Amino acid sequence: MVFDRWRFLCRRLPRVRSTGERVLDVGCGTGALTMGVASRGYEAVGLSWDERNQTAANRRAALAGLKRTSFPSCDARCLDERTELVGAFDIVVCFEVIEHILDDRKLFRDMFRCLKPGGRLYLTTPNYYYRSSFYDAGPFSTSEDGSHVRRGYSSTMLRELCADAGFEVEEITYVSHFFSQLVTRLQMSLAHNFGHRIANEVQWLISAPLRVLPVLFDGWIGRWIGSALGWPGYSIALAAYKKRFETVASGKSASEQ
Repeated sequence: MVFDRWRFLCRRLPRVRSTGERVLDVGCGTGALTMGVASRGYEAVGLSWDERNQTAANRRAALAGLKRTSFPSCDARCLDERTELVGAFDIVVCFEVIEHILDDRKLFRDMFRCLKPGGRLYLTTPNYYYRSSFYDAGPFSTSEDGSHVRRGYSSTMLRELCADAGFEVEEITYVSHFFSQLVTRLQMSLAHNFGHRIANEVQWLISAPLRVLPVLFDGWIGRWIGSALGWPGYSIALAAYKKRFETVASGKSASEQ
């Protein structure tokens, strides 16, 4: 599923060459996505509250020769406390983070402030209507303990958050369709049923031959099968835009008056 999200981003993130375009990865985890963004020519900043992850991410980026990356420690709930982030980025990426945060309205507003006029937000989060299994059917946490605090989001919920923060919705789509979910469920089932008796490496090897299925067939075939079986995309994906200028009541832009 991580690869599905990366493919969603790649299709919307053209390669650049030393243009100074900056990307902020909110909730970067171990930094893999941030480094992928940097490999496409962007200056990439990955934020996480976990200092151990940030140290490891900085080390891996150095080993990969990715000089245009940085991994400062910052909690996604505290973006508003970092004044150096305000209006500093062309793109903000937030993948599978918002479902962990109680005040999602504040997070949207903070990400909006981090963008330059004309900037874009790319976000993924669980689809409210995903087909649940034993490991993601709830109950969901009432505190921010690292687990999900809500089931997910519908397109209406994301539009509501965008409108509140000031974003214009460009696109809402879905990722991780039938075959991605099938392979993921297999691996999660192995972990659940066998635990430490099957190491992560063995679980990966068992599922590895099937990992080609999502790449080959999770286009229209996976979507069609999922639709027929009532198995929608697991994550909902948003592309949103911060307007370059504000319009006034007369219908003319401020620059035209």
